[in-house]
Amino acid sequence: MAMLPMASQARSQFNLTQGATEISQRVYDLHMTIFYIVCVIGVVVFGAMFWSMIRHRKSKGRKPAQFHENVKVEIIWTAIPFLILIGMAIPATSTLIAMEDTSEADVTVLVTGSQWKWHYKYFDSDVEFYSLLATSRDEIDNKLEKRENYLLEVDRPLVIPTDRKVRFLVTSDDVIHSWWVPDFAVKKDANPGFINETWTQVDEPGIYRGQCAELCGKDHGFMPVVVIAKEPAEFDAWLAEQEEIARQEKEEEQRLLAMSMDMDELMEVGERVYLGSCAACHQANGEGIPGVFPALKGSEMALNDMQGHIDIVVNGKSGTSMQAFGNQLSLKELAAVITYERNAWGNNTGETVQAADVNAYMNE
Repeated sequence: MAMLPMASQARSQFNLTQGATEISQRVYDLHMTIFYIVCVIGVVVFGAMFWSMIRHRKSKGRKPAQFHENVKVEIIWTAIPFLILIGMAIPATSTLIAMEDTSEADVTVLVTGSQWKWHYKYFDSDVEFYSLLATSRDEIDNKLEKRENYLLEVDRPLVIPTDRKVRFLVTSDDVIHSWWVPDFAVKKDANPGFINETWTQVDEPGIYRGQCAELCGKDHGFMPVVVIAKEPAEFDAWLAEQEEIARQEKEEEQRLLAMSMDMDELMEVGERVYLGSCAACHQANGEGIPGVFPALKGSEMALNDMQGHIDIVVNGKSGTSMQAFGNQLSLKELAAVITYERNAWGNNTGETVQAADVNAYMNE
């Protein structure tokens, strides 16, 4: 009895998870069935081999039989593996077909991988958002003690309903990623230019964690997946709330186009956005990493080329790690972070970029 907790812990660490869905349980059961079949085959084959080696060894005076072939033996050792494979293929095929059946979904979510974050968009709704790593830089740099969900926590998790079939359309806007949630038995590659489908139906409310499972660049390890499953009524209320927030944000953007923010507000918002989205590469002090990520402090672009500065933040730069933030940040955040970069670390251009400036550039 004392060994049972240890055995349970070892099972969770070294075996497949049983998961939180019917499909994940079927995958687990299939895995265990194949595992036991393989164990039996191993015992029989190695048992026969060692028995033959010991029982018919030369020291006991055994002499090998002289024969070339035996039709019955060849038929038997061909038929038995064939029947075993058929027996394994039937449940495996059934499970694989069920895993790929995305028809009759109640909710559809577009999942887009982007270096190094996930974007979620709910079909038949105006709700969409980016989900970014929430682990603090100080934890990553060993300046703070690492919390329980280190590198497996995000600022905005994906929310889905329980007891409803949720279809995921998985793609990418840059390199190959892989959206993986072990508790759902879901792991689907996100390929740029292609859309892959998968699905899940969660029975119990809870928080389920995963991560990108395809090496996708320097911050591959900082691209977690967090899914919260809510009761259908709670999910519907959450979705309605998010739709209202999205509506208010659109109204706020329209209001911003007709007004100007002062330098203090732009610098405050810009610093927050910069530390969350830019500092990992360009460093908090704006000095970048020589030979890898260019410095913004004292750079020609930040000091003199405002249009070029807006362009690279909005559209990114092809062939580099500089990604496009035009669809990731609001007009206010874009204007603020560009203003911040042009006035922080001693740049002090005194120039402000307003939401209307960014909007005008994006609609040229």
